[in-house]
Amino acid sequence: MSTYAIGDIQGCYSSFCRLLEKIKFDPGADRLWLVGDLVNRGGKSLQVLRMVYELRDSVTCVLGNHDLHLLAAREVQNGKHKNAEFVKIFRAVDSDELLEWLRSRPLIAVDEVTRLIMVHAGIAPGWTFKKTLQLAGKVSKRLVGKAKPCRRFFTNMYGNRPVVWRPGLGPDEELRVIANTFTRMRYCQADGVMSFAESGQPGTQEKKYQPWFMHPRRVNGYTILFGHWSTLGLYFGHQVMCLDSGCVWGGKLTAVRLAQEFDVIQVKGQTG
Repeated sequence: MSTYAIGDIQGCYSSFCRLLEKIKFDPGADRLWLVGDLVNRGGKSLQVLRMVYELRDSVTCVLGNHDLHLLAAREVQNGKHKNAEFVKIFRAVDSDELLEWLRSRPLIAVDEVTRLIMVHAGIAPGWTFKKTLQLAGKVSKRLVGKAKPCRRFFTNMYGNRPVVWRPGLGPDEELRVIANTFTRMRYCQADGVMSFAESGQPGTQEKKYQPWFMHPRRVNGYTILFGHWSTLGLYFGHQVMCLDSGCVWGGKLTAVRLAQEFDVIQVKGQTG
């Protein structure tokens, strides 16, 4: 039995299929950990969703910002969206089933045996393990709850402010900054203040910001798996691993076998 963590797929169905073939994935014995952003830009998001859903009993998946964008388009715009990939999903006969499953995915996944945490983008410095789970749970509770509060979350989800979580925020602001931290953050200051204007490789940002995982006081005792950052690429740091190797941009789709020694398996990226 093997567990493979896979980076951002973003609708690149052919690359996903070739990667599963290359690792000889056996859904009866193996497991997939997917860092989110299953959909958008790659051309075949519906096919990716269907395959992951078919394999769901062998899959652990967290939500990425593109996944939330898809769900928001369905909830707030009633499926009326200019994104052609989203429209294909909304018009599919199994759309409700696929999107209900996606909506129930968490922002954080934890394996206590292997001491792994998976998140799409990052975890703010200063957040304890307990605080991380608590804040992620607030968004998840809203997503799987009653229709009206869920729709309110998606209506108010967009925006870059607040740039840091703090006690006393209003409910809409709090949920927005929590979602932004887990699904959009790359750079921040030591106190957790985020910059969404910075998205390039480390060294290109304003000096007052650093990659979130370079700050002290982050969750310790776990290896954190994340994606979202194609310009960082495949990265192994101290108790962190970035798996977004830019498949949708012509890079590669990466799987890492999670064992005592990590094995990296890649296929060439392509759109579709």
